[in-house]
Amino acid sequence: MNSRTTSAEISVVLVDDHALFREGLREILESAGGISVAGEAGDSATAVRVVAETRPDVVLLDVEIPGDEVTETVGRIRELSPHSGIIILSMYDGPHLLTRLLSAGIRGYLLKSVHRHELISAVRSVHEEPSRLVLAVSRSSLARVEAPSAGVLSDKELEVLQLAAQALSNNQIARRLGLAEATVKRHMRNIFVKLNAASRIDAVNKALAASLIPPQSRGGED
Repeated sequence: MNSRTTSAEISVVLVDDHALFREGLREILESAGGISVAGEAGDSATAVRVVAETRPDVVLLDVEIPGDEVTETVGRIRELSPHSGIIILSMYDGPHLLTRLLSAGIRGYLLKSVHRHELISAVRSVHEEPSRLVLAVSRSSLARVEAPSAGVLSDKELEVLQLAAQALSNNQIARRLGLAEATVKRHMRNIFVKLNAASRIDAVNKALAASLIPPQSRGGED
C-alpha cells in the first residue's frame, strides 16, 4: 500500500499519543502545499505497522509515545522503510538522548516549540536532501553531542563487529561465538541502525573512527 497521491507530494506519517496535537500537525503540513499525511499513530506498535503499510517519505515521531523505547521504534521503522526520513519531535532538549537518536539514524530532531515554518522546512529538507541533518535544539545541547561511544553497542554487538572487521562471514562469526547465524544477522542489523551504517564496511569504519573497536580488528581470516 502506498498512499502518496502524486509523485510531487511528500508523504508523512504522524506519530504522537495526543490526537489534538496530531490534528494540529496535519493542518500545518497540509496547508503548506505539496505535503500529504499518509497515516497517524499514537503508540510505537501502531507506528511501525502504519509505516510498513504506507512507506512514507518522512515520519514525525514523538519521543515519548507509549510502547517501545524510542530508539527501538526508530530501528524498526528504519528496517521496514529504509528510505523514510525520521524527524523526532520532543519537549526535551538534552544531549544524551540526541546522541543516542543520532546514532540510531534519525534525520532530524525538533523541539515542539519550533514555529510552523521551521517544521515545514524540516520536512522538505529531509525529503529533498537525503544527506542533510536538521536539528532545532539549543546551542548548549548541540555543543555537547558526542560521537558514538562504547555504550552505544552492547558487548555482544562489539564482539560481532570486531569479527566482521576481520572479514568473517555471518556463518564464520556464528561458529566463532557459538551463536546461531540468525542471531548474528540480528546483531548486525542492530549495529547498522545504531551506527547509522549503510554496509558492513561502513559500520566497521565508523566504529574504528569512534574507537569502539581497536584498529587491529581489521583484516585476518578464520
